[in-house]
Amino acid sequence: MSIKSTNPATGEVLKTFEPQTKSQALEAVDKAHEAYAKWRHTSFKERKTLLLKFAGLLKERTDELAELITLEMGKRISESRAEITFCAQIVEFYANGAEEFLADHQLEVEGADAYIQYTPIGVLVGVMPWNFPFYQAVRFIAPNLMVGNTTMLRHSSIVPQCAAKIGSLLQECGLPEGGFTNLLVPHEFTEPLISHQHVRGVSLTGSEVAGSSVAALAGKNLKPTVLELGGNDPFIVLEDADLEKTIEMAIKGRMTNTGQSCVASKRFIVVEKVAEAFLAGLKKGMGSMKLGDPMNPDTDVGPLSSESAAQKLDEQVQEAVKAGATLVLGGGRPEREGAYFNPTILTDVTPEMPNYDQELFGPVATVYVVKDEDEAVRLANDSSYGLGGSVYTRDPKRARAVAESVDTGMMFVNQPTNSQAELPFGGIKNSGYGRELSKLGIMEFVNKKLIHLGKA
Repeated sequence: MSIKSTNPATGEVLKTFEPQTKSQALEAVDKAHEAYAKWRHTSFKERKTLLLKFAGLLKERTDELAELITLEMGKRISESRAEITFCAQIVEFYANGAEEFLADHQLEVEGADAYIQYTPIGVLVGVMPWNFPFYQAVRFIAPNLMVGNTTMLRHSSIVPQCAAKIGSLLQECGLPEGGFTNLLVPHEFTEPLISHQHVRGVSLTGSEVAGSSVAALAGKNLKPTVLELGGNDPFIVLEDADLEKTIEMAIKGRMTNTGQSCVASKRFIVVEKVAEAFLAGLKKGMGSMKLGDPMNPDTDVGPLSSESAAQKLDEQVQEAVKAGATLVLGGGRPEREGAYFNPTILTDVTPEMPNYDQELFGPVATVYVVKDEDEAVRLANDSSYGLGGSVYTRDPKRARAVAESVDTGMMFVNQPTNSQAELPFGGIKNSGYGRELSKLGIMEFVNKKLIHLGKA
């Protein structure tokens, strides 16, 4: 079955691709392994030079690459440009920092000389989603190429043009054949790929179901994994928060990328003293947002990534309302072509309802009213997810206490969860394990090898 690149704003099929066969995909693994045998012996200087060329191309072609993102998955053009800019920053971070990050670590051992050497492990497969089609791939590729591993990308089938472009850019930079491979293959090829003797690790960003499946396959084959899965990030508002600024951050945290982010603010947990004012401000702000063409810089809300995504979100919201949730704003889809969904606010959601612990991947905010700070923390932790979260207060001491009490991989104060090249990114519980970005991100797929030289 052919793979179609479709514009979600119009439904137009932009381009059609023929997938690789199983034998072609497995042959590609062998080529990646052959490339690894040489790439692992290149110097940090050689790798750095190549990666900095890659960063340079990302900067030079920001507009072209951003338009491709917007065409394939509907991200607003300003956000697409920001994604490409961030990718260049990540590449530069690892190109410039890898040699220091991976320097030998001397051990203090009485009567002996010993150290840890950080070395590559081989061919890695990255299974990546559509919502940040360049960023998700680049944060996997850049650190691992700097380690000396070779990388293979099994990207989402709805962004095949973005996947192909990443490969062509790396090739243009001079990366040897097999250093990076774009795998244009169906889901059923994932098992033979992970089982292949030359694949030594797997990184996946995606759903719980996909993560569980990949982890099981990798575990069966004794291969390390990094999983960044779903999120249901709490946004905790205490009574002493700067309400005007907090509402601004709430809209940003929920509506960035039309709400299609694992670390989007999804559960707004508000102390009752300020709940009414917060909800009124959130409703006013989200209700005034303009749906439109994502290529138009005046558009506030673009389409979801696909028609199926819009349909799924519509079903989830309808189920919540049917179960007793209150629809404060929006709900449903506008009368226009494309995979659009109205900005929506739900309240009165209880633990018995299906969406209480679901990830709503789109422009839907769920607001909870709690008595006090302690109840806010309890509700925040009452989730199978644990990716990110944020807390809003003027009191630094309270902020620290709440941030340290919420069970997530990341907590932010007075701003929604976000990413920076220097900061570790990842979660706990059903949100996955392992870390990307920062120094921790480059350490996931390395051999932490002990060298013991005996007596000094």
